[in-house]
Amino acid sequence: MSKKAVVIGSGFSSLSAACYLAKQGYKVSIYEKNNTLGGRARQFTKDGFTFDMGPSWYWMPDIFDNFFNDFGKKTSDYYQLDKLDPAYKIFFSDDVITIGDCMDKICLEFDRIEKNSSEQLRKFIAKAQDNYEIAIHKIVLRPGNSPLELVSKDTIIRIDQFFKTISQEVRRRFKNPKLIATLEFPVLFLGAKPTNTPSFYSFMNYADFGLGTWHPKGGMYQIINAMSSLAVELGVDIHTNSPAEKILVTDGKATGITVATQNIAADIVVSGADYHHSESLLAPQYRQYSEAYWEKKVFAPSSLLFYVAFDKKLKNVSHHNLFFDTSFEEHAKEIYDSPQWPKAPLFYANFPSITDDSMAPVGYETGFFLIPIAPGLKDTPALRNQYFNIILKRFEKLTDQKVSANILFKEDFCIDDFIEQYNSYKGNAYGMANTLMQTAFLRPKLKSKKVANLFFTGQLTVPGPGVPPALISGKLVSELIHDN
Repeated sequence: MSKKAVVIGSGFSSLSAACYLAKQGYKVSIYEKNNTLGGRARQFTKDGFTFDMGPSWYWMPDIFDNFFNDFGKKTSDYYQLDKLDPAYKIFFSDDVITIGDCMDKICLEFDRIEKNSSEQLRKFIAKAQDNYEIAIHKIVLRPGNSPLELVSKDTIIRIDQFFKTISQEVRRRFKNPKLIATLEFPVLFLGAKPTNTPSFYSFMNYADFGLGTWHPKGGMYQIINAMSSLAVELGVDIHTNSPAEKILVTDGKATGITVATQNIAADIVVSGADYHHSESLLAPQYRQYSEAYWEKKVFAPSSLLFYVAFDKKLKNVSHHNLFFDTSFEEHAKEIYDSPQWPKAPLFYANFPSITDDSMAPVGYETGFFLIPIAPGLKDTPALRNQYFNIILKRFEKLTDQKVSANILFKEDFCIDDFIEQYNSYKGNAYGMANTLMQTAFLRPKLKSKKVANLFFTGQLTVPGPGVPPALISGKLVSELIHDN
């Protein structure tokens, strides 16, 4: 008889773990608290408009390819993938930088901003590519059990890159503040300030400039649909509207979970829910990490999100757009150093219907706006509206168009929603930051130290925040279970 595994949550890491466990021969059941799958990657539709509610950047296509290849499949078996050109635009107060779909185009743009800077850019990206090969194909594939996992010939010869920051590396090569901001931006996906992120993480710049930015037709939720379809093909049972109420422990072993007052027996329990919340489902004596532990950790930002339907096509924007017309440094301080609502926030806007006509009715536009903010802030409807008005005015000015009268509807999502819908610690959106002291073996463990047969996956554990790392996290935990 097959062993039973229950998986809490249905985000990328949970679906990944479920698929790998099913492939190993486990009888797997997923229990999701919300009425649709995907966790933070859910989708919202209304009046013909389609909005990805969370992740909107498709980077590191090789990680997605590797996942489906592990099951004898290809991404093209499930969704159409298109490379974006331009990948994105960055709006400054006096200029717009356009990032093309290849290094030659990007180098021309860099030289336009800073004469002969493309020579330094090619050297920087070559080093970043080298780091990418080591990081993605070696380091992140280790479960974070021991510091010895980081000790190899590859890492020893790069040891200095773990003690210098990405900010120092970028500023050593480039002087123009616009180019600096362009190269420091990708590490924000790791949830930390560039001044606190090891320069080794320049591999994110290769993911950006070297591998490009892609879009699954129909939106990022197509990946969730693909993974859930694969899971069902592998025999996984999926239950929505089924929040886990308790992780059951008998004689020091996880024996199942409680859902709607019903006990579900299992030989293995994996939680892809927020790690802090997952441990709250245990009796206090079985929790590994105290409230003081979580309080001391550096968390990635939360987000104030807006899903906006426009009754016309917008101009002067691309699929992805970053608005860096205010101080990067000041906004970062207001997230990490002295948490507060930002005075002049940077923001991001995404209009997938520019390149994908399935995302909005003909002649209309689907808009997604994001302001990164510190987790744990007071969240009110008045503040949400205040900040929407702030960014909309700047958006209209920087893109030279009036759009406020063309809004058909607007929905918002912020800290209180992250807490209520995802049980997110302090309403964080991206998990725990990947600083030097929160990397690899220094992150919360995949395997419980106090309860046998209990495992965790997702952005608060190994390897860290982001969609590709979540896929890897699910694989890592399945391998630990196999070797358990």
